[in-house]
Amino acid sequence: MRNNNKFEQKQKVTIKSTGETVTINKWTYVENMKRYSYTVEEYPNTFYFEEEIE
Repeated sequence: MRNNNKFEQKQKVTIKSTGETVTINKWTYVENMKRYSYTVEEYPNTFYFEEEIE
């Protein structure tokens, strides 16, 4: 089954609000919100939604 998330583990992405380049650590689908969240290696205690990274 194919996932519809935009980003994969170990992919380099940019946090839109800061312009900082980070690496995706893991992602999960938040079913009740119907969207994906991601944690990054640089900030493991913070999660980001797809709209917040590029």
